[in-house]
Amino acid sequence: MRLKAKTERMETDSTQKTASKKPRGSGIQPYRRLIQYGFLVLTLWIGYSFTLFVEQLEKGGDIVAARPPGVESFLPVSSLISLKYWLFTGVFSRVHPAGLILFVVIAATGLFLKKGFCSWVCPFGLLSEYLAKVHVLLFKKRRDLPRWVDYPLRSVKYLLALFFLHAVLVKMGVYELEKFIDSPYNRIADIKMLFFFTKMSTTTFYVLVVLVVLSVVVRFFWCRYLCPYGGLLGALSWLSPWKIRRNNDSCTNCGLCTKACPARIDVEAHKTVLSDECHACLQCVDSCPVADTLSVSLPRQRARLARPVYAALIVLLFAVGTVAGRATGYWQSTVPADECRLFLQNQDDPIYTHNRGEVPGHNRGEVPEGRR
Repeated sequence: MRLKAKTERMETDSTQKTASKKPRGSGIQPYRRLIQYGFLVLTLWIGYSFTLFVEQLEKGGDIVAARPPGVESFLPVSSLISLKYWLFTGVFSRVHPAGLILFVVIAATGLFLKKGFCSWVCPFGLLSEYLAKVHVLLFKKRRDLPRWVDYPLRSVKYLLALFFLHAVLVKMGVYELEKFIDSPYNRIADIKMLFFFTKMSTTTFYVLVVLVVLSVVVRFFWCRYLCPYGGLLGALSWLSPWKIRRNNDSCTNCGLCTKACPARIDVEAHKTVLSDECHACLQCVDSCPVADTLSVSLPRQRARLARPVYAALIVLLFAVGTVAGRATGYWQSTVPADECRLFLQNQDDPIYTHNRGEVPGHNRGEVPEGRR
């Protein structure tokens, strides 16, 4: 009888453990990768369309390929300046309006969905993940910098972010903001940004090569140590109510979550993951073998955000921002094609340069002949 009772208890415990396990195929990573590829294709299409647009301007023919507004997402400093100007004056700049909208959307992901932009949207984040795979192929396992080196280096991206925030939010008044927004330099900043890649200098080329090599030798080197956007989103993510949280009662302390984390966070040691390095890739949640042990939730796990819902919210934020911009008329830039042509004909003119926002020969309200 005792043996029978013991056997029944073992069968019951086994049934309960089996029931608490996650079903196979429940991971979100294939969908995350699909979303990453989707944004990568969109980015490449924007880049290709913008290249065609500029080539048309250079040839002087008819404009067939329209300028894609999404290219302004690569102008974060200009967007930050436009954001402060909008908040202080109520005027929404139409020089690079899509850039401002996308900047607000990206900041919103940090405030509400941690650093989801980095691991679900950013093409450089996707590239870093593949370079990390190359790292493992070369070294056969993960090799990370020691903590005493890692911590000081991580501060660099925050110092860079603070530099830009201080320069814009503290140093620039309304007059300086307006002067920069209306400057010839800012009005054609998207084309100058394109030329940075298509007509890069030898120095720029070697810097990019060094960054790629460093990202192979040290996993996520750019994202972890240098990206100011990542620094800004990391700071904003502290304010996010949704965080990765662990249920102590069902946790088996298997350590799989910590092993899966690409950001080197000791997930199993924390009930709530507060680290600014967490970019909500949800690999730790997927790796956990016990259902409802790790989740994206509010404090005290009062509400949990299902992984498919999290993925949908990331995409929805960008979709809503784009639709809202188009619907309100704050999406297409008002910079005329003729002004862009004028720049292409006079690229070496000092008025298309700047020094801390100061543009030689340009004063507020003055528009050089040919740009009126």
